[in-house]
Amino acid sequence: MKRTLIILLLLFTMHASWAQPSPSTVRTDWFEDARFGMFIHWGLYSGAEGLWKGEPLRYLNNYAEWIRYRNRISKEEYGDLAKRFVWDQINPEEWVIQAKKAGMKYIIITSKHHDGVALWDTKVGDYSLPKLSGTNRDVIKEIADACRKHNMKLGFYYSHWIDWEHPYAWDHNQELSGHVTDAQFNQYWQEKAIPQLRELLTNYGDIALMWFDMWIPYQQTIFKKEQLEQAAALIRELQPNCLINSRLGLPTDAKHVDFETLGDNQFGSTYLDHPWETPGTIAHSWGYSGYEKEWKSTGQLFESLISNVALNGGFTLNIGPRADGSIPYESQSRLHDLGTWLSKYGEAVYGNTGIKLAVNQHDWGKITRKKNTNTVYLHVFNWPLDRILRVTGINTKPTKIELLHGDKAQELTFDQNGPLLHINLPNQASDPYVSVIRLSYTSLTLAPTLAAESTFGGFALKASNALYSESLAIQPYDGTRPAYIRSVGKTLSWEMYLPEAGEYNVDLSVHNPDEKTNHMTIVADKQTLKAEVAPGGKVVVEPNQHNYTDEFIDEHIGTLKITRPGIYKVEFQSQDDQALWVNRIWLQKK
Repeated sequence: MKRTLIILLLLFTMHASWAQPSPSTVRTDWFEDARFGMFIHWGLYSGAEGLWKGEPLRYLNNYAEWIRYRNRISKEEYGDLAKRFVWDQINPEEWVIQAKKAGMKYIIITSKHHDGVALWDTKVGDYSLPKLSGTNRDVIKEIADACRKHNMKLGFYYSHWIDWEHPYAWDHNQELSGHVTDAQFNQYWQEKAIPQLRELLTNYGDIALMWFDMWIPYQQTIFKKEQLEQAAALIRELQPNCLINSRLGLPTDAKHVDFETLGDNQFGSTYLDHPWETPGTIAHSWGYSGYEKEWKSTGQLFESLISNVALNGGFTLNIGPRADGSIPYESQSRLHDLGTWLSKYGEAVYGNTGIKLAVNQHDWGKITRKKNTNTVYLHVFNWPLDRILRVTGINTKPTKIELLHGDKAQELTFDQNGPLLHINLPNQASDPYVSVIRLSYTSLTLAPTLAAESTFGGFALKASNALYSESLAIQPYDGTRPAYIRSVGKTLSWEMYLPEAGEYNVDLSVHNPDEKTNHMTIVADKQTLKAEVAPGGKVVVEPNQHNYTDEFIDEHIGTLKITRPGIYKVEFQSQDDQALWVNRIWLQKK
């Protein structure tokens, strides 16, 4: 696995070009219902455990499966790692059982990673784990049999681009040593990659998906389009129902690609209509590292899964077993917690999608919807202190609201005011990680452009919920400065539903980067508030380090008098030909 900023940007730009013809819909139905699967990174590198001759794996992005490349290990010495495998303790069925208990619906195992070592007894050459280990075990067959036994879908990761074993495959160091020729690369492709793909697709029963790992378009690689089309055609011929991920490298259309794979540990940022997933790690490394210290919390993993489902995506969570087949305790404990929760609340994840409101609309959690129904689920990460859950953007009144407690449900009272819903909560959350509230509707009508009511009331008008935000000059949060809109004379607009008549305080968080005072107006309901914005200053981020950043100060601008409940447009404009950096407008009833 590999991740860089450039990779993420390239993958993100693929969204707009996705074309999904109807024939692929049936093929991807199970994948879009499953939502949660297990990635297994296990191979010869598992025997190194991130250490080579007393030296830890080099490079900051120290994924353990890259140790041969990073630490410049010869093919022969690398092959000796096979002697460390403890075959009488390795039981792939235990991995499948762990996935099943964790609520996962499919498994993807690294049949051949970048090191070029096949996990099965391939007939293509001698560089396979069974041959190097001197064993007759076929881990791929064992895991395929276990998946069938436990009703688990099986997919294969296959590194088709990078292969450090074959002299004519791609190796990043060819940027320095000289590229192989097209003819040489095609020799690798026809002599190793295609025959091995044929073995995987022929010898192990039904294969649910093939997961490739070329994270840039083929035009930027040594590949020819015809070679990738050859691989896709082979899969369609031998396994017609097998899914293909976007990292094959071809343009994203259903003839060759069934679902989009985002960057490693890159989670959804917008609702996508086509099938997609995030491959993610429980810790930092994909393959097992004995020096792993960057374990993600269970709460982080829940947010990753649920946030993706709320945007119509899935989550493939990785484990890296050791060379004796054991799964690290930290992985096991998190899988146990995930599985326990999903056994109670899986109805809010499996077969779910999202509703098309603004991303990160609510500060308390996420919303999913059972596909083809009017059942909505609220996933509450932060139980409100005032015991009122505020939901914005659904015009329809629910027929029933229930707090789920495993197989029991507690009906809750609520108040609906236009597109604002207030749910009265009990004192205690129903789950220590994520509480689930089920809303039943006869129909669903959305108000997707409205800024959401915040916890404790009040409305934050910011970059993420501005109207026409795609055309605005938005600067994302950079670790010190908040996200802001760079406004130069342009009108910024928001819509919100104010539930009561009365006076509303208006506060502004803004920075003036110029050296002279700027003037601005806020207009709502034919009322205009004016203010001067003095040149902005700096604030110390960390002492004694000359570490400063631009200061955004909250300032009270004035009061709006609202005569009736309803939807209001709020407009901001800087009056001078100078930039203002707008972080937030805050409205709250007096």
